[in-house]
Amino acid sequence: MPLKSRHKKLIRIFIRFFLGPVLFAWLSYSIYKQIQQQPHLESSWHALKHSMSSTMWWILPLVFLGMILNWSIESVKWMLVVKRIQPVKFITACKAVLSGLSFSVTTPNRVGEYLGRVLYMDDGNRMKAISLTITGSISQLITTLFMGLMALLVLKDPLSNSGLVSSFWYSSILYGTLFVTVILTVFYFRINWLVRWVDRLPGNHRYKWLIETLESFDATILTQLLSLSAARFVIFILQYWLLCSLFDVEISWWDCYWTVSLSYLVMAAIPTIALFTDLSLRGTVSIQLLGIYSSNHLGIGLAAASMWLINLIIPALAGSLLILGIGRIIRKNGKDSAAEQNNRSD
Repeated sequence: MPLKSRHKKLIRIFIRFFLGPVLFAWLSYSIYKQIQQQPHLESSWHALKHSMSSTMWWILPLVFLGMILNWSIESVKWMLVVKRIQPVKFITACKAVLSGLSFSVTTPNRVGEYLGRVLYMDDGNRMKAISLTITGSISQLITTLFMGLMALLVLKDPLSNSGLVSSFWYSSILYGTLFVTVILTVFYFRINWLVRWVDRLPGNHRYKWLIETLESFDATILTQLLSLSAARFVIFILQYWLLCSLFDVEISWWDCYWTVSLSYLVMAAIPTIALFTDLSLRGTVSIQLLGIYSSNHLGIGLAAASMWLINLIIPALAGSLLILGIGRIIRKNGKDSAAEQNNRSD
């Protein structure tokens, strides 16, 4: 057996029979520990059972539907960006997104997401896919920054009256967010500048091939990515508002939209490892901000924990199980690549 084929076989065995099961077991145990360490766990459990037995139980299936829609939109985004180097089917994109999520929850700021996704690409396209995937992530970050910026303007008086932030820090955060949003947006719509800059570097031929596909990104595709990111953002907040209703948190849609938008801005600004610090941080930030309008801190905490569990942890667990089948995909992609090379040589 050739050395390269032997290495590929070892990688498939490692992913299928070690990485996938270990990742699933680790996620399951870590989630259990995270939930067990939450304060007021017993009262939260009783409140959760009460909510499930109330007439508002129908909200939960809607929130799960929102989760499916959300990650489906993210899959469409990924299809749009990687089709420049390799067309993928929708179901493959869904698997890649969920697999990436399973890696991301144990890495700082979810950088492991790219590793999980590129495993579904052909051998020669995996490194190129990383730069394309980052572009899709930037579109989501711009949406979060813009909505957070608008939330700062809308909530100026409530934030000042509540004493959460002084006028100095409010102005610093506002203008800092504005600066970063403008710079990132300009860079996003002029992403071909990056390719030109790399082209001027000494020895650029070693790196340019990784990002040269970005030159094909025009304003149309970049606007499409931003629109899909905005749709995901609205769905996130709709889920949050529904969960607040389920757990008796009395807050209007308008107030919920802007307070949650601001909480996502805070979450984006603080480096975290989603599995280990995200739950406690979400709860703290949500209670501080939504607490401006509601004194039901337990309900706010339950809504935040439910968002974390439904939108992040359950899909991540599903993605860890999907990793078991990646070995077969790598083998198939390897055969397809070999066949393509043979056709070219003929």
